[in-house]
Amino acid sequence: MRFRHRAMAGFATLLLPLAGLVGLASPAEAATSATATYAKTQDWGSGFEGKWTVKNTGTTSLSSWTVEWDFPSGTSVTSAWDADVTSSGTHWTAKNKSWNGTLAPGASVSFGFNGSGSGSPANCKLNSGSCDGGTTEPGDSAPSAPGAPTASDITNTSVKLSWSAATDDKGIKNYDVLRDGAKVATVTTTSYSDTGLTAGTDYSYTVQARDTADQTGPVSGARAVRTTGGTTDPPPTGDKVKLGYFTEWGVYGRNYHVKNLVTSGSASKITHINYAFGNVKNGQCTVDDTYAAYDKAYTADQSVSGTADTWDQPLRGNFNQLRQLKAKYPHIKVLYSFGGWTYSGGFGQAAANAAAFAKSCKAVVEDPRWADVFDGIDIDWEYPNACGLTCDTSGPAAFKNLMSALRTEFGSNYLVTAAITADGSSGGKIDAADYGGASQYLDWYNVMTYDYFGAFNAQGPTAPHSPLTSYPGIPQAGFNSADAIAKLKSKGVASKKLLLGIGFYGRGWTGVTQAAPGGTATGAAPGTYEAGIEDYKVLKNSCPANGTIAGTAYAYCGNNWWSYDTPSTIAGKMTWAKNQGLGGAFFWEFSGDTGNGELVTAINNGLS
Repeated sequence: MRFRHRAMAGFATLLLPLAGLVGLASPAEAATSATATYAKTQDWGSGFEGKWTVKNTGTTSLSSWTVEWDFPSGTSVTSAWDADVTSSGTHWTAKNKSWNGTLAPGASVSFGFNGSGSGSPANCKLNSGSCDGGTTEPGDSAPSAPGAPTASDITNTSVKLSWSAATDDKGIKNYDVLRDGAKVATVTTTSYSDTGLTAGTDYSYTVQARDTADQTGPVSGARAVRTTGGTTDPPPTGDKVKLGYFTEWGVYGRNYHVKNLVTSGSASKITHINYAFGNVKNGQCTVDDTYAAYDKAYTADQSVSGTADTWDQPLRGNFNQLRQLKAKYPHIKVLYSFGGWTYSGGFGQAAANAAAFAKSCKAVVEDPRWADVFDGIDIDWEYPNACGLTCDTSGPAAFKNLMSALRTEFGSNYLVTAAITADGSSGGKIDAADYGGASQYLDWYNVMTYDYFGAFNAQGPTAPHSPLTSYPGIPQAGFNSADAIAKLKSKGVASKKLLLGIGFYGRGWTGVTQAAPGGTATGAAPGTYEAGIEDYKVLKNSCPANGTIAGTAYAYCGNNWWSYDTPSTIAGKMTWAKNQGLGGAFFWEFSGDTGNGELVTAINNGLS
């Protein structure tokens, strides 16, 4: 149902521009009045991203365009956007969509595609004539992307932008400065002061180079800027990390969006967000759900900024909403988290060539369309040299090697973190990998101190899924937060690099006949999305907590038994974390909280 929903939603979005722009095309202008320029905007070894730009260089309007080219055998287009691309053997043809065929004099339009192989286009034709614009390979190359602009001297109404120069085989002519995707200036230097802005307003800047043949290269990474003079909620106090996971798929059935972090009051009480999850395929990082990540359109009332997405803006979806959130709350840092329970099976192959994996991850994080959104990367490998959904046999050194490669690739300006097992048992998952040695490369570990017990053991015994400490009768020694933290410290992990994990959900059984922990059961208690699991916001009303054990809460109602954390037990856990000198806390995940951010507030208050 989720994928059907996604496809339907994407189709509905496409209808908007078509409804107003479909019309009868008049005969095409002669090919000599337009140029077509090719640029390879990304290359990941086995494939690449290409872009063609069609420009009307004539004096009358161009009403349609067709670009043709040849690829060598073994190179092909795998997907395309903003044009209808077909092939006959090695010959490829791209025709304009009904909404982007008309070009006024001097106007240009681009379409892109993903390709496989390593070949370059040849024999380009535009409307059956010469393309004239040149190609990056062979011939006159288009410029490279300039460096992402930096911002300085920010006032209520102005900002100074600077960027590193682009390169080109024939020389750079000038740079276009784009504000929120629209060109505001063309300059010959690598700096520009934008004036006449509105106080307390969010802007996003990119830069694009043009060479002496008037070819434009790819757009730089973006820089978010908020002018002074506006008002926003103060950032959380204290020096502790307060991190929450935002799930990519939550925008569907859960109907939970980035704006919910604002309306709940949570955005002002956290320091970091982990965006979950990117996938790990063929030893490389990749975006998972591209529609939710960067294509889903938001209306004005749904968006953080209060401005509706347009059909042709370069970035939409969760990534654009996170960009808007960071502009409104500049203290928040966002990390792209890869893996998780479902996608951890790819890490074994990734570890076999850690340097190539790290390079692929940085390419995703620094994609020019959203380079300003992410401040780091989080790896959620469940579990190195142990079993999760699948079993990994890459050896005890693989995790350390992977973290070393990531730090080398990302450098010191990015955060590099990892979510790790909290199995504190003797010979358990913490002992299976070199977490101590790997910690030198990481800013912190998100220690997953939850899911110790649950209805995956259908007959029980009932036990709290997130015990802070051990207790008499606990089903498994070492399955508690205190033992996990102690074991990691004993392996040389600094206390400040350990974050305590909190679940914003409960785990429960049905067929239970006793209120105290340790009872038998017949199976998983009913849950909204999955049997045996339910959000805190539901449980606090449907089955209120009526007992505590080992620093967490439990509830017995009817014949169901649940365990979960409450604001009160979270307060106790935060006190414990501070006494242990931990770096802070993190939680899974935002949508389990109440509409007014009850649990986030408890974490913030407890760590401040």
